[in-house]
Amino acid sequence: MTTVAEILKTKPDGQVHTITPSDSVLAALRLMAEKRIGALLVMEGDQIAGIFTERDYARKVVLLGRASVDTPVREVMTHAVRFVHPTHSAEQCMALMTENRLRHLPVVDDGRVVGLVSIGDLVKSVISEQQFIITEMERYITGGR
Repeated sequence: MTTVAEILKTKPDGQVHTITPSDSVLAALRLMAEKRIGALLVMEGDQIAGIFTERDYARKVVLLGRASVDTPVREVMTHAVRFVHPTHSAEQCMALMTENRLRHLPVVDDGRVVGLVSIGDLVKSVISEQQFIITEMERYITGGR
């Protein structure tokens, strides 16, 4: 079972991109586009204040006719943020994401944000693990030929 800590080690850019609650939605969107990511942690100092996602933008800005330049992130971010620890398994994360309809989970260790995993990170990990098992089974069946 792959852990979140192992998944974070495989990410090419382990940096967690953040924004503050007072930043504009437009600033958040620009950063997300620049980094090619779908979510930003909203931080007040070292504390998670929320998360801002593409889904938040679509549902709370665009559909309500709000202006991205004038809307602070605090007004549209998701306030209740679920998180995981580095020791959680990929399967536990996927269950949490499925149950709560989430695509991103911050990783917190000893009260400090150490990473962010997406559903894509988890799927990639599960596929890799399954491919390894298939390869090993094929080797066993064929006698290592």
